[in-house]
Amino acid sequence: MRFARPLAALLFGAATLASPALAKDITVQMKNQGTGGAMVFEPSFIQAAPGDKIHFMPTDMGHNAQPIPAIMPEGVSEPNGAMNKEYVLTVTKPGLYGIKCLPHFSMGMVALVKVGKGPSPNAAAAAAASLPPLAKKRMAPMLASAK
Repeated sequence: MRFARPLAALLFGAATLASPALAKDITVQMKNQGTGGAMVFEPSFIQAAPGDKIHFMPTDMGHNAQPIPAIMPEGVSEPNGAMNKEYVLTVTKPGLYGIKCLPHFSMGMVALVKVGKGPSPNAAAAAAASLPPLAKKRMAPMLASAK
């Protein structure tokens, strides 16, 4: 029995150290042309877990990635990405994270990251967000997939 405490502490420490290893790195390409048409993120809908990192890569030049403030979990504030640079979004809270390419937002260049399982706490706000018509058209099926 004298080994029970040290063993429990060792197991707890190993589990704590292993937790970050469960986080995934997910790559999204910023493209001029893709399977979804012109000016797209591929993939445009990403399922993630808290702690995952989503890497938005400028596959084609002339793009950036930045949050859509109306489609972010409450209390989450992310910086805007720079033009022609990788943008890394580390998701920390369950919910929906909307991403846009600022120069091509009106052309519908949007992505949606769903973090966590089950209903998203900001789903109603995301559905009500004011977006340019083409962005809204592309976002609608992503929001439907997020349910």
